[in-house]
Amino acid sequence: MMIDNRDQHRFELTENNLTVFCNYRLRDDVLLLTHVEADPALRGSGAAGRLMQAIVAHARAEGFKLAPRCSYAVIWFKRHPDTADVVA
Repeated sequence: MMIDNRDQHRFELTENNLTVFCNYRLRDDVLLLTHVEADPALRGSGAAGRLMQAIVAHARAEGFKLAPRCSYAVIWFKRHPDTADVVA
């Protein structure tokens, strides 16, 4: 399950006791997704993609927009045009 770690300004997902996270900054009611990183053991497992799906679901449920800024997030949103409704 994804958590919003507001103290560290990041979304986190833990799988197999390892963490994948996405740093964010709030600007003008839009969350800028600034960095996505997975524990090296999770890379290639799809964990970062599952985190992005959870972030999109959270944005839809809470009614806010996302602005991808890191290369991973930019590419992920391009590969998932069905998420355009949450992109600022």
